[in-house]
Amino acid sequence: MTIKMPEIQNREDVVFPYVDKSVEIYKLDNGHTVIIAHKPGKLVNISTWIKTGSLNENDSITGISHFLEHLMFKGTPKNPAGEFDRRLEAKGAVVNAATWKDYTFYYVTLPKGEKNENLIEALELHADMMLNPQLPEAEIGPVFDPKTPDVEEKRERFVVIEEIRMRDDNHWTKTFDELNAQMYKVHPYKRDVIGTAEVIASVSRDTIMDYYKSWYTPENMFTIIVGEVDSDEIIELIRKNFVFPEERKSTKLEYEQEPEQKELRYVENKRKEINTGFLMFGFHGPKPGELKENICLDILSTVLGEGKSSRTYQNLIEKQKEQVFNVTGTAQYEFREGNIFLVQGNFIPDKKEKALELLKGEIKKVSEELITEDELKKAKKRLKAGFADDSETVSDIGEVIGHFMTVYEDISCHAKYLDVLEGISREDVKQAAQKYLDLNKMSASVLIPE
Repeated sequence: MTIKMPEIQNREDVVFPYVDKSVEIYKLDNGHTVIIAHKPGKLVNISTWIKTGSLNENDSITGISHFLEHLMFKGTPKNPAGEFDRRLEAKGAVVNAATWKDYTFYYVTLPKGEKNENLIEALELHADMMLNPQLPEAEIGPVFDPKTPDVEEKRERFVVIEEIRMRDDNHWTKTFDELNAQMYKVHPYKRDVIGTAEVIASVSRDTIMDYYKSWYTPENMFTIIVGEVDSDEIIELIRKNFVFPEERKSTKLEYEQEPEQKELRYVENKRKEINTGFLMFGFHGPKPGELKENICLDILSTVLGEGKSSRTYQNLIEKQKEQVFNVTGTAQYEFREGNIFLVQGNFIPDKKEKALELLKGEIKKVSEELITEDELKKAKKRLKAGFADDSETVSDIGEVIGHFMTVYEDISCHAKYLDVLEGISREDVKQAAQKYLDLNKMSASVLIPE
């Protein structure tokens, strides 16, 4: 069956903060979405985001999204393994990829060339890699027992298992993984993105290819071009190069929803090789599209734990008579199925109980009392500055667009963010803290020396 070049089904223009021209969103008739953002300069960023990650895995294929990400660079019928990197890096390109719970993405940033010759070549190579990966057995490597990994052919299985071991040696990662296991008991978010050594050491090429064909479909793909480009030329290049070799239909999954957490969950682990303590508190938050509450938690994260003027740094480090904490911090992770809010610290091990008490105290305060007007103004200013920073480079813009298209599933939320931020009051922030930062419904993970 001959697959014809896709046609434009519709176009939408979206005003994007700190970008001179509207961002153009083209929907092709095969389901593929193409997004063009205009950024003056000689550099161009090409990325393709796929709406799949560990969210779409089960225990038998945990880590397959990340493993596939590695294998996508191992050649196509037209370009053997190594050719993609060699040709693009010779032109000064930065080439990489990443996998997370909700998405996987691949990108190239490079000078577009005097007559766009680099851009044209990069887009051809990028499309070939996305649509025609060979996943050769020789690059995947033989099946082996991960408990005795002394294999002669140290191919990609071995490389990924070494990454897993390195993560196991990272104390913050270990603390987060244990927290994640407390927060998610049934939802697919309970699985670590990198997977397990047992699965990676044994999963077959056929299984990986089946996963690729199930999820790397036109409907699940967003290709984003950021730079000083001609839109008509880009669309024609996409239509010419992104012709899928066969018809692919998207897989649809129903995710088992996590029951509301109604109790405190606590886990403590010990390690011989550490001499400080690590702790993380986790709270379930709103979905990304619930923009006002999402931004209220961004403000709370800034007030509580971002920078030396934050409450946890000032109250738990700077003003403490005796040292309890070495480091404190906060973050909000945005996931399509619901965000999580993290509060963390590195502490003196024999002061564990004091550390837990102090950190809980700071969280309790923002739920019971209004933050100050000065804190609100500083947080808004910091978030606006971060927003502007995200529009500094073609790579930053591409990553923001990809994140909003795959996690928020609505790029207009980015355009609305600053207006919603401006209207948020201290009372709004307090209500969000009361709703989401409930100490009786949090999860806690602690790692201390054995």
